[in-house]
Amino acid sequence: MKKGAYTLLVTPFKNDFSLDEDALRRLVQMQVESDVAGIAPLGVTGENTLMSEKEVLRVVEIIVQETNGRKLVLPDICSMGTPQSIERAKKYADLGADYVVAFTPFLVLPSPDGLVKYYEELADASPVPVILHSSKSRTGVELSPEQTAHLAKHPNIAATKDGKKELDHLAKLIYLTRNDDFLVFTGKDTTAFPTVAFGGAGSFSVAGNVIPDVMGKMVNFALEGNLKAANELHINYYPLFEACRFESNPMAAKKALELMGKINGDLRPPLTKLSDGKTKIMEQILRERNLI
Repeated sequence: MKKGAYTLLVTPFKNDFSLDEDALRRLVQMQVESDVAGIAPLGVTGENTLMSEKEVLRVVEIIVQETNGRKLVLPDICSMGTPQSIERAKKYADLGADYVVAFTPFLVLPSPDGLVKYYEELADASPVPVILHSSKSRTGVELSPEQTAHLAKHPNIAATKDGKKELDHLAKLIYLTRNDDFLVFTGKDTTAFPTVAFGGAGSFSVAGNVIPDVMGKMVNFALEGNLKAANELHINYYPLFEACRFESNPMAAKKALELMGKINGDLRPPLTKLSDGKTKIMEQILRERNLI
């Protein structure tokens, strides 16, 4: 798998909450023209669980069409059950996805052994490599560093996207998997630069919706050993990294794109638009960086 920054792409909707295919194509082209390594749609940022199966597959189809092999496509499965996850992985692969990302099963709260078995069975059946996705705040369960290290040895598990902000946790993941053909990515923009600086492979980025070229360059600078240049971007855009997580993701990212004139910013209920107070902060951050 390629190291770098992967954008956790939002899913644009029209005012009637239907999928805005034209806006999606424009967003994908914005990513294609940037330095990101790929596009990772249909996670939390992409409102996967608020969409129908037909819509989810249509999003993958459009992104594969628009990227046309120029960027990797890594959609998230976002499923609670093993059979459903395997079915969706196969559908994604048939549509042309390069990898599948798999959230830890949410709501059902599997045991640690059940969690490991879930990923092993998914990886055994998936036509494309699997990327682990652990974020306890969203699913109620998480993969420990030791479980991740065990799964890293599976030939069809390529990487992990880890949602914990603690750098000691990320450092342990990197240490335990250092001898495996396996990459460790952070799922937070605020830890993208430090994670790469101590051996990580890159990031899965919400801010990449707004500043894909900056995220791509920052991570690539760090991977190349140009830590000074990477740190300058990290410091300059850190307020935006934090702002993109205002309230509940993807409310802030969609508001930023709306302020930039890219989409109308609508979210599927029960999600709502960003509050007026946070919108004013976001607008100021964007203006200070000449993004609007």
